[in-house]
Amino acid sequence: MEKVILIAVNHDMPVEAFEANVAEMTELVKTAGGEVQTILTQNLSHQKFKTFIGTGKIEEAKRAVEQYDCDLAITNQDLSPSQLFELQKEIDLPVIDRSQLILDIFAGKANSKAGKIQVALAQMEYLLPRLSGQGVSLSRQAGGIGSKGPGETKLETDRRVIRRKITQLKKEITELDLHRERSRDKRKNSLTIDLGLIGYTNAGKSTLMNQLTDAKTYEKDELFATLDPLTRKCHLPNGLVVTLTDTVGFLHDLPHNLIAAFQSTLKESSDVDLLLHVVDASSPFQQLQEDTVINLIKELDMDRIERLTIYNKKDLISTTFMPSLYPNIVISAKSDEDIKALKKVISDKVKGLLTPFSLHLDPEEYAKLRGYDSVFIQQSLEFDEDTETYILTGFAPARFIEQFGLGRKK
Repeated sequence: MEKVILIAVNHDMPVEAFEANVAEMTELVKTAGGEVQTILTQNLSHQKFKTFIGTGKIEEAKRAVEQYDCDLAITNQDLSPSQLFELQKEIDLPVIDRSQLILDIFAGKANSKAGKIQVALAQMEYLLPRLSGQGVSLSRQAGGIGSKGPGETKLETDRRVIRRKITQLKKEITELDLHRERSRDKRKNSLTIDLGLIGYTNAGKSTLMNQLTDAKTYEKDELFATLDPLTRKCHLPNGLVVTLTDTVGFLHDLPHNLIAAFQSTLKESSDVDLLLHVVDASSPFQQLQEDTVINLIKELDMDRIERLTIYNKKDLISTTFMPSLYPNIVISAKSDEDIKALKKVISDKVKGLLTPFSLHLDPEEYAKLRGYDSVFIQQSLEFDEDTETYILTGFAPARFIEQFGLGRKK
C-alpha cells in the first residue's frame, strides 16, 4: 500500500464543500490502493502559477514527505503539466492530480472491453498535452497509483502515435455507441417498462440492484465499485416484470475526458421510463452529492424522465434526517422489510406511468393477450355469456396498447 501525502488547496469553495472534497479525495486514494498519511491544506485567492502551493507549504510538504516516508503526492485539483513538473521537482516526489487518480481507479475497475476502451481513451487524452519529456507520473514504470492503463512502453512518447491511437479508440467507441444505440432502440420498442438506477458513487446502487433483481453485482464500501452497465429483470408486486439498469456512479467534477468517453455508458439510463435516484442519506455531504447528481441529470438531458428518490442507508443515519427531493422513500437496502416497501412504492409509481384500457376480447384474442401478463396490470375481468367475449380493464404501457390496437376495442 502506497503512502500518500494529500495536498489540498481551496480557492473559492465554501468550507463544507472543501471538507467534502478532502474527505472524498481520501476515499479515492483508499480505493486506488493507497493510504493518506497526512493532509496539507491551504487557502489561496488564486492558484500559484508554478507550484500549485506557496513556498511555505512547499517546505511543509518536504518535511511531511520525510516524516511519513511518503511514496506519492496527490493534489485535490487538476494541475497543468508545468505545475505537475514544478511541484514534483520541489518536493522530490512523484505527483499526480485528481483527474489522474480517478482515471487510475477507472483503469483498475474496467472489466469489459467497452469499459477498457473508454478508460484508455480518457487516459490518452489526459496524457497527450503532458508528453513534454518532463517526467509526468502517468507512466510511472515502478507501478502503483497512477500507473494503471496503457503505460508508457505501450503508448510510447510520440505525440503522433498517441493521436493515431486516440483516433482508433474513438472509432471503436463510435462502433460501441452504435451497438448500444441499437440495444437501446430494441429496449425502447419492447413492451417492458425500463427503470434506471442512478446516484452518487457508493450510494448503494449495486446493493439495491442485487436486492431488487437476481443480479450478483459486485458490492463493496468503496467508490466506483461498479463501472460497466448491467440490466436485469425485476418482478414487482403488481405482477409486472420490468428491467432495471445499473450504471457507473456519479462524482463531483468528474474529469471532462472521462464524461466524454463514458457518454454511451451514462446514456444507458437516458431512455428509461423511470429513474431511481439513490442517495446516501447517512453521508455528512449528502446535499452536495445530491446536487451533483441532479446537475448531471440535467446535463445529460435526463431531467425530463420521471424520478423516484431512494434515500438509502437509513440504518447509518446518526442525526435527524429531512429529505429534500420528492417523491421519495427512506430505506436501508439491507432490510428485507424496506425492500418490500420499496417494491410497493416502485409498483405504484410505475402504475402511474401506464395508460388505462377497457376492451372486449373474443376467446382467441384473450388467449393471445394472456401471454403478456407480465406487461400489463389487470384491474377487472368478466365474461359476457351473451356475446361470448371477455371484458378486460387494466393498465398497460402506451406502446403496448398501440402495438395491439387495444385502444380501438371498447
